Amino acid sequence: MSTVSELVTKQVCKAISVSMDNKQLPQSAIPDILIERPQKKEHGDFACTISLKLSKILKMNPMDIANIIVSNLDSDGIISNTHIVPPGFINLTLDSNWLSNQVGLIIDTPNQFTQSNLGNNKKIQVEYVSANPTGQLHVAHIRGAVVGSTLANILEATGYKVQQEYYINDAGNQIENFNKSLALRYKQLFDNNIEFPEGLYPGEDIISIAKKIKDLEGSKYLELDAVKLESTLGLLGKKIILSQIESELHLLGINFDTWFSEKSLLDNGEFQHCISVIENSGYTKKKDGAIWLNTTKLGEEKDNVLIRSNGTPTYYATDIAYHFNKFNKRSFESVIDIWGADHHGQIPRLKKALTLLEIDPSKLEVVLVQMVRFKKGSITEKLSKRKGTAIPLTTLVEEIGPDACRYLFLSKSHESQVEFDLDLAKKQSSENPIYYIQYAHARICSILKSANNKNIHYSEHINNITYQEKSELELIKKLVEFPEILESSSKNLSPHYIPHYSFELASQFHLFYQHCRILDDDPNNLDIVISRLLLSDATRIILNTCLTIMGMTSPEEM
Repeated sequence: MSTVSELVTKQVCKAISVSMDNKQLPQSAIPDILIERPQKKEHGDFACTISLKLSKILKMNPMDIANIIVSNLDSDGIISNTHIVPPGFINLTLDSNWLSNQVGLIIDTPNQFTQSNLGNNKKIQVEYVSANPTGQLHVAHIRGAVVGSTLANILEATGYKVQQEYYINDAGNQIENFNKSLALRYKQLFDNNIEFPEGLYPGEDIISIAKKIKDLEGSKYLELDAVKLESTLGLLGKKIILSQIESELHLLGINFDTWFSEKSLLDNGEFQHCISVIENSGYTKKKDGAIWLNTTKLGEEKDNVLIRSNGTPTYYATDIAYHFNKFNKRSFESVIDIWGADHHGQIPRLKKALTLLEIDPSKLEVVLVQMVRFKKGSITEKLSKRKGTAIPLTTLVEEIGPDACRYLFLSKSHESQVEFDLDLAKKQSSENPIYYIQYAHARICSILKSANNKNIHYSEHINNITYQEKSELELIKKLVEFPEILESSSKNLSPHYIPHYSFELASQFHLFYQHCRILDDDPNNLDIVISRLLLSDATRIILNTCLTIMGMTSPEEM
């Protein structure tokens, strides 16, 4: 379905073509038509500057051009009123009859408003979270998790075939340290005199896992030599942590399609094959016993190690092989990685490596997620005292709830460093945006339930409904804006557009509710009651869609 902006653009383009065919305007190629929403409502619903562009091409007064274009706009189309403002702006107002018809369409064919074919079934992968399997998830991981899962929902709603993936970093130095730490913590449970050296993982997570293994298996692993003990407990520990991480993510409604092991790339030969392809490109060198990639020849400031002198791969090398697997073996047409902003320096060198593998680097999009801080308040202080500075995901969700947690991390652009107010996130008032949005949905459900109890069969009167009240029309205008918001969010990989729009829609509904009486026992007002029930139901459909995309519940009562 075309967005409202696209429909208005087509109307203006058609009017220009008619003007040229009628020789009111000289024949010329029509430049791109920019349609914008004015900041002030008195300037109409849309503003167009095409007259100014055409004046330079046609050597005519832009006001004259604007008048000619307006005279050829369809009188029975999407636009009802126009206003020309010097030096040639055309302000356009949507037709109330057209707007009225959209309410029935939203109810009758909701998929036309809540889904799009923008992606044309393109195979795309979204990889996010991908925290090292060395402990539980903390707030540092939550923003990327929420952004990634919501973005995947947006892409699915806009016609992409999406796979959501968690990359398990189960190879390399960090895992070796994890295995050593776990083995020592396990042994300490039987012998307090065993020392725990610096440089390993000192956290409570490792101790907790060691205790779980002891509870399950007792002392049976103490007889193993150091190497076997570390590898055996490492596998058990990884299994425990991944199960824990999966459970933690379920609290936020996040479910991955695949969990991809870094170690599998090394075990099945894919890593070595990828390195061989890179070596055949002529951009590698051997230095100090290590294999380097000549990234300076590709425009980088320095070369990068692929294989260390001890034969172990760097994270950079396995990351290249992982993306080679995504594009070459699994044939994703596009890949979106959600990374912490501190990894921004890795993007150029990874894309340079992809060119050596004959992969178009533009197929890889990396969304950088900034860190967050929390405002000082009663909840923040309580959580910090309980768990230290790193607040676990489970603790935060238990404190403010999954919906508030998701909205909190979605409400601002992932590109911005922000400070969140946890006390506000828990408030059940209009000050709390997610409560305000969900309350609008619950209020509508309550109204519709009351109508059904009164035997008002509003859904049978979906056609030939007209709206005249300002608050009714403003609400419809906000409803028909949704397809455009959805597609813009998808194109720009900006999931925060959805919570912003949801809050605006909820606000517009609450205004409509204040100004227009929906239920009325006077039989003379039945037509008005039915029309407003239909408008309420259409709003419910779009609000429910927004909440679903954001991974939140749509309560029917609050």
